[in-house]
Amino acid sequence: MDSQLSVGILGEATLTVDESNTAIAHGSGTVSVLATPALIALMEKAAQNSVAPFLVTGSTTVGTMVNIKHLAATPIGLNVAAASRLTEVDGRRLVFEVEVKDDVEIVATGVHERFIIKVDSFMKRAANKSKS
Repeated sequence: MDSQLSVGILGEATLTVDESNTAIAHGSGTVSVLATPALIALMEKAAQNSVAPFLVTGSTTVGTMVNIKHLAATPIGLNVAAASRLTEVDGRRLVFEVEVKDDVEIVATGVHERFIIKVDSFMKRAANKSKS
């Protein structure tokens, strides 16, 4: 891990709501609005984007916890932007405040946790599970 990884790092990710990221498409609901799973993925992407430049080669982060409030529906055609702020660095554990806004209002807020991992050893462990 690079020593420049510190509290306050900001990240962002955006998307436009379309049929592929609705609750219907994700199987999480029966309406054509941004799905909560797609919202969470966008929050995770913002957090990942924020710290990726600070990680050593061969490392990445994986999401381990999400605690959000999905406050408002976003219909097809609107843009959504997720913002993350690194609030805690505890060894390999990273904690982020996350917020998503659409073209009209705040859509979601919450906390997201990620862990720094070494890709090779992580994937070896995952592959060994399939051999069990």
